[in-house]
Amino acid sequence: MKWETVLGLEVHAELSTKSKIFCGCSAAFGSEPNTHVCPGCCGMPGALPVLNRAVLEYAMKLGIALNCEITRLSKFDRKNYFYPDLPNAYQISQLYAPICRNGYLEIETEGKKKKIGIRQIHMEEDAGKLVHTTGGTFMDFNRCGIPLLEIVSQPDFRNAAEVIAYLEKLRETLLYLEICDGKMQEGSIRADINLSIRQFGGELGVRTETKNMNSFKAITRAIEYETERQMEILEDGGQIFQETRRWDDEKGISYGMRSKEDAQDYRYFPDPDLPPISIDDAWLETVKAALPELAHQKRERYVRDLGITESAAIVLTVHKNISNLFETLSQKSGQPLETANLITGEIMRLMNNANILPENFSIDAAKLSVLITLVTGGKINRSAYKETIEAVFTNNIDPESYIAEKGLMMVSDDNAVIEAIQAVIAENQSSVADYRAGKEKVFGFLMGMVMKKIGKGANPELVKIKLEEMLN
Repeated sequence: MKWETVLGLEVHAELSTKSKIFCGCSAAFGSEPNTHVCPGCCGMPGALPVLNRAVLEYAMKLGIALNCEITRLSKFDRKNYFYPDLPNAYQISQLYAPICRNGYLEIETEGKKKKIGIRQIHMEEDAGKLVHTTGGTFMDFNRCGIPLLEIVSQPDFRNAAEVIAYLEKLRETLLYLEICDGKMQEGSIRADINLSIRQFGGELGVRTETKNMNSFKAITRAIEYETERQMEILEDGGQIFQETRRWDDEKGISYGMRSKEDAQDYRYFPDPDLPPISIDDAWLETVKAALPELAHQKRERYVRDLGITESAAIVLTVHKNISNLFETLSQKSGQPLETANLITGEIMRLMNNANILPENFSIDAAKLSVLITLVTGGKINRSAYKETIEAVFTNNIDPESYIAEKGLMMVSDDNAVIEAIQAVIAENQSSVADYRAGKEKVFGFLMGMVMKKIGKGANPELVKIKLEEMLN
């Protein structure tokens, strides 16, 4: 029997607003427990919500970027459930009139493009956090009211590779829109995986939902595990139950938490404290006009207008920090191709060696611009260039002072080069004889000896020309 995996995703993206969605409390991450709270966050009677306009405009931006229809009369609803970290015993969300609907995101896997449908994007508030310790369980309400966008896909995925490609591109879009910091390790992006299996061409099977996944590696493992688990049950004549499951990454397994609720179980009803949101043409056009250039648009422009290879363009847009560095440095130096080579080569190598993530990387573009000017102007050689880049990266040194102190400025004095060549020829008569007898490979050895004798500032082009002249 041949099985097909059917997957859909619900992705929660935490927005990078300064304040929460329905009150003025700070939305900053990592503060002491219960320091960013107010009567509204804590569910005190009489505290009324007021929508943060930035949250609405962020939702509109994402909807436009994901090719969605923007709902012109959007409304909030109450999703009712009881849990200790939800002080109101309901979550303000959107069910009946979400802000965005009927979009898509195009992905590419194994050289094939595919459109993944976006059923809807809706705004909602986050719940609080339970902190479990040996002394008991404590509640931190700092996270209550943090603004979220939930992006709900259609069940268009068929394997883990498609899911990861979608999540990577969605994260990239959120980062370039500057509406989410994309830090999955801090829970800024969390994915719920809805998975079922069916016989090819058959009806959809019963789905399970694996909650709150925040790592690409764990998501891949969880999909593979759940697919195998459901196949084994069905092939043994068993039955899949609709349930919510939790992934244990250390053990590499998931286990059931509770039966999966449907919308009616949450008793949704319109929130009486929040009026409908009316979006007119002028407002929508203003938001559209403010959209930044997205990563895929940058890649296309780099290849088309700057002559950069597709593979380099992908590296240059891996994070907005990197593309910002590229564009700033290109503008300062006037050398986009040299800048691209610098970032995709030495900078990425140094970042990898130092285990620095793109979102945490910073370097002085003005200092790198000086180096590009020096190497392309023939003032330093490539060896000195790489050495000084590393010194800027590691110690933020002044490149010109460093080059002067280390004697890295290129030696282009014909007499100095000729003296070095004469000395090498005198010291390596047998190698010179071999070269003149037709063993051309010896030339590389002799050139290396000359470069070593001159020092780090040797001009390789001048050395090559003069050495050939003197040997021949």
